[in-house]
Amino acid sequence: MRIRLRLLSVAGAALALLMTSGAVAAALDANGLVAAADAIRFPTEAFQIQVKVTTAGRSGPEVHEYQVLQKGHENSVVRTLSPASEKGQVMLLKGADLWVFMPQVSQPVRLPLSQRLTGQVANGDLARANFAGDYNATLVKEEVIDGKPCAQLELTAARKGVTYQRVLYWVETATRRPVKVEFYTVSKRLMKSGVYSDFKDMGGVLRPSRLTLTDALRKGEQSVLEYTGLKKREIPDKVFSKEFLRKLQD
Repeated sequence: MRIRLRLLSVAGAALALLMTSGAVAAALDANGLVAAADAIRFPTEAFQIQVKVTTAGRSGPEVHEYQVLQKGHENSVVRTLSPASEKGQVMLLKGADLWVFMPQVSQPVRLPLSQRLTGQVANGDLARANFAGDYNATLVKEEVIDGKPCAQLELTAARKGVTYQRVLYWVETATRRPVKVEFYTVSKRLMKSGVYSDFKDMGGVLRPSRLTLTDALRKGEQSVLEYTGLKKREIPDKVFSKEFLRKLQD
């Protein structure tokens, strides 16, 4: 009887270890998919890129243009190029802190990543566009989208102050390309959805040159982000500092 109990105990421990190992492996695989899709969307090296945002709404189309400089996941500068009324505004992301510098305003203003920048685009959509650094991923299910097997991943915030509290993310399993995404509020209400498309060679990798964001709360409102002019480049650390950006506005 004692031998049988010992065998059951050993078998139970082995089963628990196997389940734990499987859960860890699944978590690593899900997070690995997110990191791989991030590397397809944007380079892991320092780079600059132009982003044109065209928003369709009840008042007619609006166009904004930005230049983004990014180094790693913790440092970025977003310069507003147009419209003329907003030209000269600069956002600085340093770690988890986001600041905006505006012409004729002496002190920078701190902003949340979740605040709307224009249309369906939040500050964090441009200033901190990676998912792997801000979220923990779990595999929800596998499904076929447009004939391509995809993994549906649930992303939950890994820290405070992220752009979105919950994200559903679809990644093509064979290529690791991002396919579509849904953004949710804290109460799990769908805010907007996005589709990645028009893959082009940018920096030696086929990347989505277009992200279409559709508002889930206001029917007919949509923003299209078009990415062009991607260049990998050396960017000095001093660029990502309040002192440097103040000098640009002098």
